[in-house]
Amino acid sequence: MAPKTVESIAEATILFAGDSGDGMQLTGSQFTLATAYAMNDLATLPDFPAEIRAPAGTTYGVSGFQLHFGSVNIQTPGDEVDLLVAMNPAALKVNLERVRKGGSVLVNTSAFEKRSLDLAGYEEDPLENDSLDGYQVIRVELTKLTREALKDSPLNQKEIDRSKNMFALGLALWLYSRPVDPAQRWISQKFAKKPAIMEANLHLLKKGYHYGETTEQFVSRFEVDPASLEPGRYRAIQGVHALALGLLAASVESGLPLFYGSYPITPASDLLHTLSRYKHFGVMTFQAEDEIAAVGSAIGAAFGGSLAVTGTSGPGVALKAEAIGLAHIMELPMVIVNMQRGGPSTGLPTKTEQSDLLQAMFGRNGDSSIPIVAPSTPGDCFEAAYEAARIAVTYMTPVILLSDGYLANGSAPWLIPDVSKLPPFPVQFAKESLSDEEFRPYVRNKETLARPWAKPGTKGLEHRIGGLEKQDGTGNVSYDAGNHETMTRLREEKTDRVARDLPPLEVYGKTEGDVLIIGWGSTRGSIEAATDRLLAAGRSVGAVHLRHVNPLPLDLKSICDRFTHLVVPELNNGQMVRILRDRFLLPFQSLTKIQGRPFPAGEIVSFVESMIDGHTDNG
Repeated sequence: MAPKTVESIAEATILFAGDSGDGMQLTGSQFTLATAYAMNDLATLPDFPAEIRAPAGTTYGVSGFQLHFGSVNIQTPGDEVDLLVAMNPAALKVNLERVRKGGSVLVNTSAFEKRSLDLAGYEEDPLENDSLDGYQVIRVELTKLTREALKDSPLNQKEIDRSKNMFALGLALWLYSRPVDPAQRWISQKFAKKPAIMEANLHLLKKGYHYGETTEQFVSRFEVDPASLEPGRYRAIQGVHALALGLLAASVESGLPLFYGSYPITPASDLLHTLSRYKHFGVMTFQAEDEIAAVGSAIGAAFGGSLAVTGTSGPGVALKAEAIGLAHIMELPMVIVNMQRGGPSTGLPTKTEQSDLLQAMFGRNGDSSIPIVAPSTPGDCFEAAYEAARIAVTYMTPVILLSDGYLANGSAPWLIPDVSKLPPFPVQFAKESLSDEEFRPYVRNKETLARPWAKPGTKGLEHRIGGLEKQDGTGNVSYDAGNHETMTRLREEKTDRVARDLPPLEVYGKTEGDVLIIGWGSTRGSIEAATDRLLAAGRSVGAVHLRHVNPLPLDLKSICDRFTHLVVPELNNGQMVRILRDRFLLPFQSLTKIQGRPFPAGEIVSFVESMIDGHTDNG
């Protein structure tokens, strides 16, 4: 057999797809780990089915894991897929449109029998007609090869068939010249107490790797050089884990015990699971019986002097709304994490979206403006969580942290920060009073307008607390009309003053020109990737990204004034664009996508080019 050639490429996008029971998330995460060891830049997009136990072989039970990696700057999980690994017909049908023309499709031909084709909705076998013309089809009998490799294994047939993902992983690692050692170590540790399963998976991993070397279907393999990253110590991190570490760092730096009260909901449940592992840092996690109890427990923790956090998704925020208003009028520090998903109602529970922005801004009764912070990358979840906690404690206010499913589940290289350089986190509790003078719980700090944080039980600091309007200064119940207006304006002014603390916005690309692309949250990677392409094409384009959504940065207006056109890409039906139009009375144009997936950078490029060339109407 002729030796395989090695083709050097700058980047690639691979998508593993199959039934929920095929282990696609595990396969993708292990390929990601190997890619991190290969020192490539990367971005991932896990894609979960909404059905908990969808019938095997159906399109709505397909689970996927997409990974974009390379030696270049990787900002998105990839617009188009170079290699789709389809474990069954349903996985092929759901994901073929994501594969670029000329790309490769590796199919488990063992699964392409009549029943599976019927379940996937195929009237005829796509491997036998012209529907895959234009793609490089790689036919591998994964199930058959797995059974042959494990014919002497003590595992039963079901356990053997479930292991075929390790054969696929080994083959993919060979094809892209990834190290196999990380997966071998993981298998050995994971199944250390189940030696039969451990040996079977290790054997299949090697078999898949060697299959690539020996089969005649591949005449070459690919190699991706290490990326040129900023010097430092890195780890591949999921957004939900970075968020947990950011809250933990805020707890350590402030000296406040971290309390997290939550009720399980996709995709926020993993934050509860992650924080529960840090009991040795004094973290207290509480799984409540419902969303209202969860936020109520966090309010109690804030009153008691803890760094209080509650987390959920959009439906849970709706249930927490009244209690968030209670925290607002009591002026207690608390972080409310909203990992956004497709809505309304149950909507698309496992898909990403940015459709809760207006809910975060206005979804409470009365005038109740509170700060909103939105992370932009999986790694940025750390800094955004720390920042949300800092604002909450500094200004004595609830803060909403708007993450989303893509950031929560996605992974990227994260430069582990120097904790000594984290922003200061001063905490001051009201001191014990030794005089007979009555404590005034709503006397404010002149700079921040924050009221004193009085721990219950501290001598001399007894005061009334609750949801009724407070009298300015004393905190007594007040129904006075003028006082209500004063207090409402003071609470809003307190939120507005957060803008004084914000650093100047950084403009990516041109600092003035034809088009400014304005983004917030998880659209950052797509926007900056699009900006790079537009700049390379000679377009005069810049981009600015908003971590602080409320209040808006003070210099945003002056930056907008330096550009002819303003465009706002969002994963919703145009929510931030409404806020910006209202605030600045400028002709912001809306670019929206509501499909449960991140923006492809190419869509932004096409829209901006049409705008510059005069073919786009204001949306």
